[in-house]
Amino acid sequence: MTVAKVGVIMGSSSDWDIMQNAVRMLKDFGVPYEAKVISAHRMPHDMADYGAKAYEAGIRAIIAGAGGAAHLPGMMAALTEVPVFGVPVPSRYLRGEDSLLSIVQMPKGVPVATFAIGEAGAANAALHAIATLAMHDEALREKLKVFRAKQTEAARAMHLPEVE
Repeated sequence: MTVAKVGVIMGSSSDWDIMQNAVRMLKDFGVPYEAKVISAHRMPHDMADYGAKAYEAGIRAIIAGAGGAAHLPGMMAALTEVPVFGVPVPSRYLRGEDSLLSIVQMPKGVPVATFAIGEAGAANAALHAIATLAMHDEALREKLKVFRAKQTEAARAMHLPEVE
């Protein structure tokens, strides 16, 4: 059994539509992960336990997605020395802007690397976690270099339509 290196946690199963984009990116790079629902409000003791035991369990990055009040990423950052990457999940009423502000406004000394609202943010949080892990994993670093080279080539291949 492979030990997870990245924990992908979310406040509710309804966040999965967004957070699966992080999981997909981790899978594409072959990075072992675990995905769990850990609600800051409905499961505070589970959240505290996860944060306290993450490093000893082999987790080296935590991608935490949450909507609305979005306390999960910040609380996780307060509970562990493992880097936390926050993903604002779009909310029903404020489109995720509330989530973004909640995650990005952390007090000095309790950092959360905060990403864009939604799918792009989840994918980029995973890429940031991958880049962090790649600093001590040459094979993963090479995969990241290939990924970025493919992105560059795809952008170079783009052509604009002729003006009529």
